[in-house]
Amino acid sequence: MSNPAHRRSVITGIGVVAPNGTGTGAFWKQTQEGVSVLDRVTREGCENLPLRVAGEVRDFDPVASVEERYLVQTDRFTHYAMAAADLALDDARLGRADYEDTPFKVGVVTAAGSGGGEFGQRELERLWGQGPRFVGPYQSIAWFYAASTGQISIRGGFKGPCAVVASDEAGGLDALMHAARSVRGGTDALVVGAAEAPLAPYSVVCQLGYEDLSACDEPTRAYRPFTADACGFVPAEGGAMLVVEEETAARGRGARVRAEIAGHCATFTGAGRWEQSRQGLARAVEGALREAGCAPEEIDVVFADALGVPAADRAEAGALADALGAHGRRVPVTAPKTGIGRAYCGAPVLDVSAAVLAMEHGLVPPTPNVFEVCHDLDLVTVRARPAQLRTALVLSRGLMGSNSALVLRRPTDTPD
Repeated sequence: MSNPAHRRSVITGIGVVAPNGTGTGAFWKQTQEGVSVLDRVTREGCENLPLRVAGEVRDFDPVASVEERYLVQTDRFTHYAMAAADLALDDARLGRADYEDTPFKVGVVTAAGSGGGEFGQRELERLWGQGPRFVGPYQSIAWFYAASTGQISIRGGFKGPCAVVASDEAGGLDALMHAARSVRGGTDALVVGAAEAPLAPYSVVCQLGYEDLSACDEPTRAYRPFTADACGFVPAEGGAMLVVEEETAARGRGARVRAEIAGHCATFTGAGRWEQSRQGLARAVEGALREAGCAPEEIDVVFADALGVPAADRAEAGALADALGAHGRRVPVTAPKTGIGRAYCGAPVLDVSAAVLAMEHGLVPPTPNVFEVCHDLDLVTVRARPAQLRTALVLSRGLMGSNSALVLRRPTDTPD
């Protein structure tokens, strides 16, 4: 085994299942064009609930993406994750022949904030409506936070380190660093990411207790962070899975290195304490920069958390100023999630996917539905902005108080 300090973690594959498209091609096209797909909630049983607007995944056929034997065992959130994992593995060109003799060198890490609410609700309805003999045997596992990790590892034959980060939204970034540290410890590759499916009646009712959830019924106005019209966030389905590999092993098999996971840091400031999150998020940014060996002025773009709550938005703008100094007011900032919603743990992994694609295309995507910014930020709106991007900072905060920051670098051997 090589020196852990020399084992760098790189992203070689990206798989996306998002409200604005399945696959990186569809996802990036809509993202770079600033298309908003937020719309009225149509999921069965949700039509009359107080949540009016969400980001629904509408072009996804689980039957075409997941074998029947897995479909009956798993919830929608795992269907998304399994399909995204397949796309990521195909993108990385990592097939069974690459790890058949070394299955313990490949692991799986996912993050989950709610688990399989739709599956669980259906089985509980059978319990109370028909009796315990009508409850399926998979109820015991399909709702569980770790279901996606388990099913992806079983289906792929991955026997290396497997884990689940059961957390709030920031857990999506924390899962990536968990994978990166597994690489430092000797694992050659991991399938890592998050996908969520929070748009089922039971799941929606659970979310109605979030004061930060937008109650607006106009899709173009429901989610407008960093503006005077900010009224909360809009939830979403979907997410992304990535293939993270040890750089030498990846290059040895001829894989395309898309980005390096250079640094990460996480802090905790408590549920709903948005004013305090300024200090916590700034500390996370500073820690991520320190681990990456990156100066503040080296950050070329920031993918913001962008909660859409005035106090939280103010704290995030302040955190960038605190951690990046004057550069925090000049660096381009974007929040593509305002066009698709916040997919909880899946949201920051979608941002990471967008950040990698942005660096590859030299383009900062816009922030849909946002026009008049009321904070001292260079927020990219209306249309994408061409820029030479070498280093990206991705931020995430969870409703329960977690703060997380991740630094990504474009490979040095990639031409401009």
